Amino acid sequence: MAIKVHLEEILKERRITSKELCSHIGITEANLSILRSGKAKGVRFSTINKICFYLNCDVGDILKFDGNPEADDEE
Repeated sequence: MAIKVHLEEILKERRITSKELCSHIGITEANLSILRSGKAKGVRFSTINKICFYLNCDVGDILKFDGNPEADDEE
């Protein structure tokens, strides 16, 4: 996937557990796990908005483009 998810690093920096984040933004732990692992094929803007608000970060802190738009086709 050309977009890498760096949510795990942000959670560690903020010393916030996944469970705590889930309870504050209203998503299931299973869905957050899929997002954290980078296996999500999509995510709602409203979810990203809540994550960024709660973690006091920018979208670019969580999602990074690796420069290879064709990477998704290889899987």
